[in-house]
Order: sequence, then structure tokens, then C-alpha cells
Amino acid sequence: MQIILGIIFHFIGGFASGSFYVPYKKVKGWHWENYWIIGGLFSWLIIPPLAAWLTIPDFNEIIAQTSAATLGWTYFWGLLWGIGGLTYGLGMRYLGMSLGNSVLLGFTSAFGALVPSIYYNFHPAAGKTTFNDLIHTSWGQIVLTGIIICLIGIFICGRAGILKEKELSDEKKKESIKEFDLVKGLIVCTISGILSACFNYGIEAGTPMAGVANNLWKAQHPQATTEFLFQNNVIYIVLLWGGLTTNFIWCMFLNARNKTFKDYTNKQTPLARNYLFAAMAGTIWFLQFFFYGMGESRLGNGASSWILHMAFIILVANLWGVALKEWKGVSRKTAATITVGIIAIFISVVLVGYGNALK
Repeated sequence: MQIILGIIFHFIGGFASGSFYVPYKKVKGWHWENYWIIGGLFSWLIIPPLAAWLTIPDFNEIIAQTSAATLGWTYFWGLLWGIGGLTYGLGMRYLGMSLGNSVLLGFTSAFGALVPSIYYNFHPAAGKTTFNDLIHTSWGQIVLTGIIICLIGIFICGRAGILKEKELSDEKKKESIKEFDLVKGLIVCTISGILSACFNYGIEAGTPMAGVANNLWKAQHPQATTEFLFQNNVIYIVLLWGGLTTNFIWCMFLNARNKTFKDYTNKQTPLARNYLFAAMAGTIWFLQFFFYGMGESRLGNGASSWILHMAFIILVANLWGVALKEWKGVSRKTAATITVGIIAIFISVVLVGYGNALK
């Protein structure tokens, strides 16, 4: 039952992440940097402490008593992840939600799932999955197979994007994606995918804070047989400060360079509607990791949790891509290629979930 709950929580988180960019498409008359930072203030500054306050009464004390090294590394990985978050937005602009998420999250999946397990091979820690675990146990081999199939599925999705590039005229491609550019998009999504994996490293670095929250909760619930569902919420506060720092600096730079500060008060645009949809996008974005933390509390924060989260995001994003007609007008071969890629990713989810259940 715990495994099923973990998978459900990861699906909800993946749905939130795969869907958060949709409200941004409702923003009218603003430049990218304006709606991105307004959404980001909700994602990284307003909602995380609110979520922690609702779920971890002593979160302030936990942060205050955490070592400078733990806070520093958690914040550092957040800074690097923030660059990945910035380039994520550009990737969606150039490739669209379907192809952009598939390519970008392929790199995030691989780096986020495998690098921590390789690290723990050299620096073992209780309860952490090592790369040896993945190679030398039956459940680990199934999880590793799932990761490999996920990457194959993402490669197939990328192949579908190349076919789309060859088949459609510029006019057709830009009907659904106004700034479609395959080369720029692939470069941006590669950089973003690698740096976005730093979020998982930040969770690993902040584990001592989650451990304190978990122990406090267990002390208050001595009959509990599971881990604290919301323990990661205290990590997100510090981790997302890093993301806010890089995103805020860049967006303010763009506001100054492009002279777009006036967008925030431009009454010629639907201001209330723009702020509402940007805030909605930011809140939905945070919900992905709110539910990721819940899933992680049931499955463990290893390759399994990370790959499940990424795969669900890719599935949802591709479904949105279909709904938004990003693949309208392509040949049957291209449509079949993207479908096969999505099916491969779904199979990877099943394998990772099964392997984790065996563990």
C-alpha cells in the first residue's frame, strides 16, 4: 500500500509540474521575464514557507539550528538549479511543452537519478541507495532497466521532434509554438536538463533538516509505522532561496535591458488577470515538489523517486502537447514515433515502481 501511495503522490507531483506552464500562456501583453519572476515569487518565496508552516510547526527552529555547511550546500545546489529553471522557460519557448520537456527532463532524469547513487557508492550513508545496490540486487537491476528504458523513450521523443522539424514549414511549426527553433531549443534544454538535476542534489544536501523534522514528528506520534509525510518541506525553503536568487537577478537584468519594468503596471494589459495566472503557475509549480516529498517519504529519495517524478512530468507534458496541438499536421510516422516514446516512458514508470516494491 505504501508503494502505491508513493506512486500516486509522484503522479500528482508530475501532473503539477507538467501542467504549470499552461497558465503562463494566458498572460497577455507581458514579456517573458515579467510573468516568469511573478510566478517565481510564488514558487520560491511565498508558497514554500506557507506549506512548511502548515505542516511543520517548528520549521523556523529547525533551519536556525542547522549547520552552516548543510545550509550552504543546500543553497548552492539551489543556485545551480535556478539556472536550470531559467533555461527551462526558454526551452519551452523554443521547443514547446511536449518535445521540450522530453529532451530536457531526459537529462534531468539521468543525472538526478544516477549521480547521487554514484556519490553514495564512495560516501555511504544509512538508508541511501548506492550504484552497487542498483547493479547487484534484483530490485536494483529492475530499477536500472527502467531508467535505461526511460532514456530510450526520451531519445525516441527527440527523434519525433527532428521529424517534425523536417516535415512542417516554419509557418506551420509556429502556429502552436510561436518561437520554434530546434537547434536553440536542443542546446538550451541540454543545459537546463543537466542543471535541473541539481534540485535532487539539494534535497540530498538538506536531508539532515528533513531528518530532524521526521524525528520530531515521530516523537509526537510514537505509534506511527511510517515516515513523516511532509519532512521535505523544510528543505525546500532553503533550496528555493537559491533558485530565487539566480532567477531574480536574471529577470531584473532583462527588465532593465529590455525596458520592461513598465509591464508590471501597464494598464493597457489585463493586469489583474496577468498577476492571477502568473501566481497560479507559480503555485502549481511548487505543488510538484510538495507531492514529490510525500512520494519520497513512502518510496525513499533515490533513483526510484526521481525517475518516477520525471517520467510522470514527461507523460503529462506530452499529453498537454497533444491538447495544445503542438503535433498538428505531422505525418503518421512522426505521430507514431512520439506515441512510442511516451509508451516507453510509461513502461519505465511501471518497472521502477515494481523494482521499488521488491526492495
